[in-house]
Amino acid sequence: MPEYEFVDVYVPRGVTRKEATRLLTEHAEYGNWELDRLSLRRDGSRRVRLRRRIIRQIRPTW
Repeated sequence: MPEYEFVDVYVPRGVTRKEATRLLTEHAEYGNWELDRLSLRRDGSRRVRLRRRIIRQIRPTW
C-alpha cells in the first residue's frame, strides 16, 4: 500500500477559477502534487487537499 503526504490549500472567496487553476497547476508541476479532494464552501471559498506519494529508499546491507 503506497504512503502519501498531504497538504491543505485554502483558496479564498475572491480568487477566480482561472487563478485557482493556475495555483494548483503550479503545485502539480513543481511539487509533484496531485488533487486528492476539493470542497467548495458556502461562502465561496475552496479547501483543496493535495497529496504526493512518499518513496522510501531501502538501505543497502553491505
